Amino acid sequence: MFNEGDYDGRATAGELGRRVVSDRHPSSLRAPVPYCTRSQLVQYQDASGTEVATAHQYLQPDGTLGASGRPDPKRILKDGVLYVAWWGTSLGQM
Repeated sequence: MFNEGDYDGRATAGELGRRVVSDRHPSSLRAPVPYCTRSQLVQYQDASGTEVATAHQYLQPDGTLGASGRPDPKRILKDGVLYVAWWGTSLGQM
């Protein structure tokens, strides 16, 4: 669902806004990312500022995304329905 909607690509193209709502060091030392990587929660917004999706990402010091290399979707608002990823699931494959 997240991949099909191309939320990250649309934000990069300027069609959607992107706002970091949480930015901290990874909470787990087991996270497979380099030192000084940031654990971020990113909100994607339409032109009116309404949240259309939220995803987690590891932003590495070199500017690339860690782990899978793509944002991990957590919430998507589509056609008035809010979809929320439960533990162990991914909205990217729904």
